[in-house]
Amino acid sequence: MSSNDLLFELGGEELPPKSLKKLSQSLLDGMVVGLQDAGLSFSEAKAYATPRRLAVLIRNLDSQQADKVVEKRGPALQAAYGPDGAASKAALGFASSCGASFEQLEKLETDKGSWLVFKQAVKGQPTTELMPDIIRKTLAQLPIAKRMRWGDYDHEFVRPVHSAVLLYGNDVIEADILGLKTGRHSFGHRMHAPSPIELSHPNEYVEKLLAAKVTVDFEQRMRQIETGAQQAATALGGIAHIEEDLLEEVAALNEWPVPVVGNFDARFLELPQEVLITTMQANQKYFPVKNAKGGLLAHFITFANIESSNPTAIRAGNERVVLPRLVDAEFFWKQDRKQSLADRVDSLKTIVFQKDLGTLFDKTERVAHLAGLIAEKLGADSALAKRAALLAKTDLMTNMVGEFANLQGTMGRYYAAADGEDLAVANALEEQYFPKQSGGEIPQAPISVALAVAEKIDTLAGIFSAGLIPTGDKDPYALRRATLGILRTLIENGLELDVAELLDAALAQFSHPFDHAETRRKVSGFIFDRLKGYCQDRGFGSDEFEAVLAVNPTQPFDFWQRIRAVQAFRQLPEAESLSAANKRIINILKKSEQAASNAIGALVEIEEKNLLAAAEASAADIQPLLAEKNYQLALNRLAQLRDSVDAFFDHVMVNTDDVDLRNSRLSLLSMLSNQFLRIADISKLQS
Repeated sequence: MSSNDLLFELGGEELPPKSLKKLSQSLLDGMVVGLQDAGLSFSEAKAYATPRRLAVLIRNLDSQQADKVVEKRGPALQAAYGPDGAASKAALGFASSCGASFEQLEKLETDKGSWLVFKQAVKGQPTTELMPDIIRKTLAQLPIAKRMRWGDYDHEFVRPVHSAVLLYGNDVIEADILGLKTGRHSFGHRMHAPSPIELSHPNEYVEKLLAAKVTVDFEQRMRQIETGAQQAATALGGIAHIEEDLLEEVAALNEWPVPVVGNFDARFLELPQEVLITTMQANQKYFPVKNAKGGLLAHFITFANIESSNPTAIRAGNERVVLPRLVDAEFFWKQDRKQSLADRVDSLKTIVFQKDLGTLFDKTERVAHLAGLIAEKLGADSALAKRAALLAKTDLMTNMVGEFANLQGTMGRYYAAADGEDLAVANALEEQYFPKQSGGEIPQAPISVALAVAEKIDTLAGIFSAGLIPTGDKDPYALRRATLGILRTLIENGLELDVAELLDAALAQFSHPFDHAETRRKVSGFIFDRLKGYCQDRGFGSDEFEAVLAVNPTQPFDFWQRIRAVQAFRQLPEAESLSAANKRIINILKKSEQAASNAIGALVEIEEKNLLAAAEASAADIQPLLAEKNYQLALNRLAQLRDSVDAFFDHVMVNTDDVDLRNSRLSLLSMLSNQFLRIADISKLQS
């Protein structure tokens, strides 16, 4: 079967920059699925995207589907003939539905019975006939929040479209896509190369567009912007501050990015650098410039979508538009500092957190109580923790955070320091929101930990008590992120805090009607679901997690220590045998009509006596290890029981007719099982 390259490009007006990459990937994914469903093979598929186009290039795409035989099963053979031996109505009806005569039907015999079948050879369709529908279906399924129509067309898309290229090899696949007739003409840069560009073959696409001042490869354009920004910053004696989200957005705004250096008045460097960075990034899409020590310089780098003959004018224009932004930020900074954070506490009474949970002031009081409890458990200053909680949400009432919501917490730290608050309190106001993103920094200082955990556990317990449980991908209160933040903070700092106790303390503070026991159960399940994901992301198996969960440890760090020990244990040569033995022990104890007593009476067989001695010795040896929570060494010690356990099951019958002896043997097995269950239920481990 022959193959060739295929190119589809949809050109139009500027696409939304923040969704361009997602649209591009979705177009690629949709077309790939469509080709796979059609049974068409190819060697490579790549997406291209600029502000004015979405494109997909498919390499070595089959020219047509393979021929195949379609088999349609009809009535059972016993129902295919009447009493006279002639074809039954069911058989004739089946033949008619297949467009065939009864004589063209065949018999299918299997182990499960015999049927009439109709087999038909179906010739594969050409790729050129299949592609238009694949593309239309893909475009209809793109993740577009709000589609629009333009002119007199009934077609809908995220923006008006003006051109459509659809080439297979050297030939155009003629089709109607969103009201456009497909052809072979693309368009270059709006200013530098506005004339149509004729494409003879898909493999010309990238190079011809590059010659027309358009870098169609999104990732390549990102790297160009990153390199250009760093080179420009180096010339200034600095380093460009580049965040991935902004880098993607700038790449989605430019087809031919050209760096432009700008400057601003050095007086603005007296503002917190986070304010300046946010102003430049969020409002202007500029890359700030820092010195080698991380301090901000009075420069920025922006990108023009044109090679200007007068770059000085572009620089001056950008400097002119950023100035009022910086002036506003300076005004907010000065105005906000006229009132302390402590003086803003009462204003929290005017902001409703959630209708069942009261105002932000109500939340502040709850969090202060929890933070104090946590600080005491950590051996930290409870008064400082409560002070941090009292001020935690006050920066929401400032002008700066009102303008730049992402600076919540950061401005709290700056304003608290300016107010003369304790440094631990000031830092906690920012670190209560840690981690801010997946894998981000966690709070480590005791006061910061106390506030961060208290704030998150209050939100988690409160939102669940109000019945607003996350479903699917809907999580408006970011409870999944908050829960993972709690777990990471406790585990990665090695803190022995009990989430069950914290949850009880949090739930006890709510006065609205709700089922405490059911809410506690749901929140606990939610927490341990997140813990399971956390463990699996770090290489632990589901069975290892279930083995620890079975013994219900409620301290996340303790859970973490146990699961690490279980994973190490299963690598031992004794692990498989002991896991199987524990399964057997648990089954025996479950099936026993008479519960094992604590006392172990007289034993008869040498193997059971040896097991008792070995079990008593291991119980004594693991006691200090468990006290130290050295679960790995404890399991290593229990692994030494394998030979005694194997010998017991090889030579001893537990369910003897002698009731006293049976009870003694059950008690021995119970004693043995309980030693393992002090760490984990290793019977859960899969071989």
